[in-house]
Amino acid sequence: MEVKAPRLAAAAQPGQFLIVRADEQGERIPLTISDFDANAGTVTIVTQKIGASSADIIALEEGEGFSDVVGPLGLPSEFVEMAPEQLSSMRYIFIAGGVGTAPVYPQAKWLHDRGVAVDVIIGAKTKDLLIYKEEMAAVCDNLFICTDDGSEGFHGMVTALLEKLVADGHSYTQAVAIGPMIMMKFTTLTAKKLDLPITVSLNTLMVDGTGMCGACRVSVGGKTRFACVEGPEFDGYLVDFDEAMRRQGQYKAEEAEANEKHVCKIGRGK
Repeated sequence: MEVKAPRLAAAAQPGQFLIVRADEQGERIPLTISDFDANAGTVTIVTQKIGASSADIIALEEGEGFSDVVGPLGLPSEFVEMAPEQLSSMRYIFIAGGVGTAPVYPQAKWLHDRGVAVDVIIGAKTKDLLIYKEEMAAVCDNLFICTDDGSEGFHGMVTALLEKLVADGHSYTQAVAIGPMIMMKFTTLTAKKLDLPITVSLNTLMVDGTGMCGACRVSVGGKTRFACVEGPEFDGYLVDFDEAMRRQGQYKAEEAEANEKHVCKIGRGK
């Protein structure tokens, strides 16, 4: 969706997120900013239907509006603050999993616009779940497609493709992985084996989005950090992924209950 939000669009940076509420009774949903156009005054978001709140967002039609749109929130990607001479020596490889492809796009675009070398791996379970292929191809040097079932591109996991690229002579100074927590965990383990620095985005942990609820607490380098106000991006080597995955599942019962009520409400005729 393209959302008209001129002040947000003018201030947004790669790596940041926003919060929307579909209506006055809706919950706050943090979503990564997947593109922004200061001239048009718009930001783009990508939503995957999972539960009741995401269904409410997806149900909105063109011309309708959110009750609230707040942002940009979170810290921008680290490279935004790098000096041009430092950036010129970098070569990035982005590993995007599923809807994690959306937040990779503005980062790759920002770097590509400044002449920085960028390769991107887009991974998904099957070709029907691949997004942003054409858009991503336009903002990177090399785009590699990877599907678990082999329906398009490389047949296998993104970790295996990353290892293959390095073995084939591709050289990188920095990796960035964004996607499901389990994917980021194993991509980090692979990057460590390859002696490749890696940044991960913990945006999937966020609930309230302002640091007040504490749901996004995670151990990074043995210290408690809050993904929504101190991230969402962190050094992958330092993240306690097992703790993060346990925390990610803490609201499953509430989510299931909300989804059941939502289905019942739709069935009665909203």
